[in-house]
Amino acid sequence: MDDKILEQVYQEKLEERIIARIAEEKAIPLEKAMSIYYSSDLADKIHQGVEGIQYLDYKVLVQLLEETEG
Repeated sequence: MDDKILEQVYQEKLEERIIARIAEEKAIPLEKAMSIYYSSDLADKIHQGVEGIQYLDYKVLVQLLEETEG
């Protein structure tokens, strides 16, 4: 596997953990958690790799999402 594929797999797993954590913390269905995540600025930053944000722990990223987007 090349680095680009590995990065994509890592990012997909990260998003899965973030979405599951949002659903768990808010006690909402996964579909709603997906909507919250994918409509967030955080999702854009992770996809763009802004400042290496995608390498932070998923729990920290969920906390950032809650603090910045309520």
